[in-house]
Amino acid sequence: MGFGDLKSPAGLQVLNNYLVDKSYIEGYVPSQADVAVFEAVSGPPPANLCHALRWYNRIKSYEKEKASLPGVKKALGKYGPANVEDTTGSGATDSKNDDDIDLFGSDEEEESEEAKRLREERLAQYESKKAKKPALVAKSSILLDVKPWDDETDMAKLEECVRSIQGSSKLVPVGYGIKKLQIQCVVEDDKVGTDMLEEQITAFEDYVQSMDVAAFNKI
Repeated sequence: MGFGDLKSPAGLQVLNNYLVDKSYIEGYVPSQADVAVFEAVSGPPPANLCHALRWYNRIKSYEKEKASLPGVKKALGKYGPANVEDTTGSGATDSKNDDDIDLFGSDEEEESEEAKRLREERLAQYESKKAKKPALVAKSSILLDVKPWDDETDMAKLEECVRSIQGSSKLVPVGYGIKKLQIQCVVEDDKVGTDMLEEQITAFEDYVQSMDVAAFNKI
């Protein structure tokens, strides 16, 4: 596992790719995993690495709360994708050897007529069964925490903006006279993700400072 050198363009690109479908390094809430990776990044990622930049800005907003975030901080190499390209040159030989291995047999090998017929028959049976099977729509229930800028933010207007998307909500005190909007919604997994919700909600930038996933449950 690992991201490589997060102070290099290559390492930041790996981080950006990793965060395409994730809000945090691990799980659905900020944790010590995010702190460990954040501290390894020398500064805000460039704008073209939008997923890494989104994550960086979100974790930066927890700067004063980093020590209280859940989890146990591990070595940086314990986080990230399972396979990272070896930039030291030691992987060159392995890559070449992989190219020499033909997992599916040579293109020059002729497939017998009987084997070809059986393969096509089984494919046809599979497609027929799949067409008859009703499609299941995967859904999730997501509880979101939407934070205002300060205690002077018009929470009624903030809620109106967020409700223009959808969801049931309530205002939850967070201290110093500030309340956050806690809103729940049900989404179809294939159509809506947490990143899409975040982009739509944080687009109301006059009212919204940030958005976090408080709970995520499959239905």
